[in-house]
Amino acid sequence: MTASTDAIVSNGHGHSSKATATNGTSTSTDERPTALDLSHHLSLLARSRRASPLKDIIRYMAVPGIISLAGGLPPAAYFPFHSVSASAYPASTVLDPETGTPPADSVEVVIPRHKTSDTAFDIAGGLQYTGGSGLAKFAELCKDLTERMWEPVYSDWDILVNSGGTDAWTKVITMLLERGEYVITETQVYPSAQASFIPMGVTAFPIEDDGEGMRADALEAALAGWDESRGRRPRVMYLVPVGQNPLGTTMGAQRRQAIYDVCVKYDVVIIEDDPYTVLQFEPWVVGSKSHPPVPAKTNEDVAAFLDSMVKSFLTIDVQGRVIRLDTFSKTLAPGARLGWFTGSKMFIERLLRGTEVQTQMPSGISSVVIGELLNKWGLDGYLLWITNLREQYRVRRDWMLDALSASFDLVPAESTNVAGAIGLVAYPKGQAHTGPALMSFVPPTGGMFVWCRMYYRTHPQFASFAASYKPEHPEDGDATQAFEAKFWVRLVEALVLLTPGWYFTAFEGEGVSSYGQPGVGAFRLAFSFEPKDLQEEGIRRMARVMTEEWCA
Repeated sequence: MTASTDAIVSNGHGHSSKATATNGTSTSTDERPTALDLSHHLSLLARSRRASPLKDIIRYMAVPGIISLAGGLPPAAYFPFHSVSASAYPASTVLDPETGTPPADSVEVVIPRHKTSDTAFDIAGGLQYTGGSGLAKFAELCKDLTERMWEPVYSDWDILVNSGGTDAWTKVITMLLERGEYVITETQVYPSAQASFIPMGVTAFPIEDDGEGMRADALEAALAGWDESRGRRPRVMYLVPVGQNPLGTTMGAQRRQAIYDVCVKYDVVIIEDDPYTVLQFEPWVVGSKSHPPVPAKTNEDVAAFLDSMVKSFLTIDVQGRVIRLDTFSKTLAPGARLGWFTGSKMFIERLLRGTEVQTQMPSGISSVVIGELLNKWGLDGYLLWITNLREQYRVRRDWMLDALSASFDLVPAESTNVAGAIGLVAYPKGQAHTGPALMSFVPPTGGMFVWCRMYYRTHPQFASFAASYKPEHPEDGDATQAFEAKFWVRLVEALVLLTPGWYFTAFEGEGVSSYGQPGVGAFRLAFSFEPKDLQEEGIRRMARVMTEEWCA
């Protein structure tokens, strides 16, 4: 099912100033089209869910003057908290990435037992049972933030608060996928995302990617050539478009439009999982040196940051076929376990029905603490915070890339004859073009990771190892994976810990491997956690081990 629209005039944030739907639906007064009816994508489980009858009880309890002898709710007087308080950074804080020294001043966040004129949240309401959508005021903040950042281009969209990205993804796949079906992915997928769908009997349908993420031409070819004997053609796509975990790729605007157009053609629902969306950086150039964070101070600075970002699929989705997953995990705290869905009201209503029986509601204590912080900061303050946060992660990205440049000779891939190389090819220091190609990587413009393609095929011992390799168990993997596992142990012995690439291999079923070319493995390096000196030492240890192994 597809629909066409008149041209959409963008104001720079993706907001439609004119849009006329030709899919038989009416448009709202703001002239944005309404979403298509995509209810045929719902799983049997999602279609079978009914609204919880208890939601009416909770709703009517808010009626002024009502006397409730119905709900089995504990009285707020029995909550053992007079208040909850926290001291937080001012929204304008810019930390020194090397020291991380907290600012001297702070914002005091106090949630009283009962709401006052100075607070938006309270203990009595925040720690009580609520409906599956959680606290209305917190949901309102999330919806306002979505409108400020992305301005969806159809009218009947909504949000639903969830308990973080993993919770959100689990709810989405139970809503859309059946046992035996496929989900479209990139070649490498975050392990926890796969751990959710593999037990459901769902397998990945990986599409070839490049330095910008999934390739639209490869997606078109794969869907056009689908073999019906394999079962139903895939109709759900999972993407991490910014700082893809683990690939580190960020998808540009033209690529997103091309991907979206293919999904319209083949009626695919796009799940846009975007936890790293605010961590979008300027490109890094070999030979450059990291400079300190450039503080944002004004609304104009924030506006420039928002304009510089690659925009969400929501800004081009005129049909309501995108379900976006946002989270506070990378901008405030992962332990808060708070995020939100954005999608058509039909999808949001079905996700709400699932929430009522899966997690009941988002965490009240997290909602009131994070909600009151956002209330104190204001949305302008939160946008200022993430604008400066982006710069601090950019510095950390630069530290790792500078360290790689210091420990290896880096040569543009197009200047080498290394088959399948991406971005920059790393050689032992002082051996550019003359020594063995060790790995290649694309300097990331977003996220927290550098994805390194490892060239074990140039290792002096790989050929003999592969020729004699016989796996003892099917799960041992092929010779490349086994060789990488041994090399990974060498790195651990040298006290540097990397994540092996095969952790992220898209799961296509038992006995099927899509790890890559023979003799080509991968490691994921995270620049988000360790300070500068430890990043530099870790890369030095990595380079020393690789030079010893490849140049022995």
